[in-house]
Amino acid sequence: MSTKVIAQAGESVDSLIRKFNRKVQNEGIILEIKKREHYLKPSLRRAQKIQMARKKFIKRK
Repeated sequence: MSTKVIAQAGESVDSLIRKFNRKVQNEGIILEIKKREHYLKPSLRRAQKIQMARKKFIKRK
């Protein structure tokens, strides 16, 4: 994955940084990094998925 931001003529560095941050956020790179930061065993991952589904179901009521 590579995220590129192309600078327009006369564009400031601040606006380029904002563009880059927005692009990274939209592509979900930060979430992917956080998800891969710690290894979860498949059984724990399944349990976590079930727990989140229950939490969402309870919120709907």
